[in-house]
Amino acid sequence: MAEPKSPSDAILGIETSCDETAAAVVTRDGVIRSNIIASQIDDHRQHGGVVPEVAARAHLSQIDHVIRRAMDEADLKFSDLCAVAATGGPGLIGGVLVGTVTAKAIASSCGIDYFAINHLEGHALTARLTALDPDALDSGSLDQGGIDQGGIAYPYLLLLVSGGHTQLLAVAGPGSYRRYGTTMDDAAGEAFDKSAKILGLDLPGGPKLEALAKDGNPKAYDLPRPLMHKPGCHFSFSGLKTAVLTTYQQAIAPHGDDPQQKADLAASLQVAVAESLVSRSRNALRQFKSDYPDMTSPAFVVAGGVAANRLIRQNLEDLAAREGFLFKAPPIGLCTDNAVMIAWAAAERMAAGLAPDALDFAPRPRWPLDPDASPPPGRGVRP
Repeated sequence: MAEPKSPSDAILGIETSCDETAAAVVTRDGVIRSNIIASQIDDHRQHGGVVPEVAARAHLSQIDHVIRRAMDEADLKFSDLCAVAATGGPGLIGGVLVGTVTAKAIASSCGIDYFAINHLEGHALTARLTALDPDALDSGSLDQGGIDQGGIAYPYLLLLVSGGHTQLLAVAGPGSYRRYGTTMDDAAGEAFDKSAKILGLDLPGGPKLEALAKDGNPKAYDLPRPLMHKPGCHFSFSGLKTAVLTTYQQAIAPHGDDPQQKADLAASLQVAVAESLVSRSRNALRQFKSDYPDMTSPAFVVAGGVAANRLIRQNLEDLAAREGFLFKAPPIGLCTDNAVMIAWAAAERMAAGLAPDALDFAPRPRWPLDPDASPPPGRGVRP
């Protein structure tokens, strides 16, 4: 494992925004020294989804152990850190509070800087940390550390696509975002997760649905592509989710819940989501080119949990090539929630000369990257 330049280069990241308790140590030059994630799937499985109160209690019971493992694997003491960063929002507020209070306690007792990181910014900046290849990360190996920003210069276009968010943003730097589009109702990951539940799949829904779709016919069911070929960059997935439920109830359930039909519906849904994302992203890519006409081969970054879906990844990569963009995405293991992205976002903020946060920072259940963006038509004010 690579050594940090000095102990003061190391940042402890903490992520507790949803159903995974995570801690990681990353150096300011991009060496991942540890990456620990404790899943809560078993705690939530009996409820059929994430229960906020259950998640908060699980974070409380796991966070000390997870942080200790991260520090031990990094072979560092708390006094070796230069900063501690924790997700300050958006997310389930009980879990966010657990991570925030823990990070503040470490910062105060060790006399180091504290950074309250926007969870979405963690996803937004992760692709600039591309040192590990997907196979190495997925196997748990951290021996190929070191930063290689792979030509990702600011500004770049970001598609953030996850269970709670589907947004297109121009990223000018840490803390500087311009939103082109967001979902008018449900996120793409929400459509996957709820459809997986309809099909009787276990948690985590998105990956289980992707696995089922491999054996299905994507042309078996004619599902809608919301806002397809419409102007603008906003998304809508509520109607698609409803169409999956209706199709299942009318075409599959009455005929014995045939496994092949369920695989066909999963494949049809996956293609519908992919084509919807491509349609809206195409408009954003062209808008970005109009806004930054002097950029040659700008980057199109795709991040968030849904970016781990290989079919969607490939469709978006093909789109980027057609539109003259460099396609970039984090390794599969860094697409879903993790603490590496939180520590790295703090490193980016430090490199940009941004000040650390005060210890009176109040966690935020909602925290838009572009607070000045207007809500899409037909929807209230939400990030």
